[in-house]
Amino acid sequence: MTKTNLSTLIDAYGRMKARMAELEIEKRDLERELAELEPGAYEGEKFRLTISMSDRMTRDQAFKDKIEELIEEHVSRQFQKAHTKLTPVRTHRSVARNGNV
Repeated sequence: MTKTNLSTLIDAYGRMKARMAELEIEKRDLERELAELEPGAYEGEKFRLTISMSDRMTRDQAFKDKIEELIEEHVSRQFQKAHTKLTPVRTHRSVARNGNV
């Protein structure tokens, strides 16, 4: 890959990430406007919107810390290693070099 091609790819990737950020803001704004709707199904001209409510259980940090503590105390290192999967993760981060995006 030539430096010109790489530069073009990097800039295209950065522009795409910037557009995604703008769309995320737009999505949040639209969801804020829809927040007053009760759960149910709503019809647009081309799309149908379904709003539902459910409970999501989340554990706080104290709970997570206690689980880690219990694992360390009661589960052997050999067992932990045998039942732990390491997965390579590739991360891309793009930031504008200047204010001209």
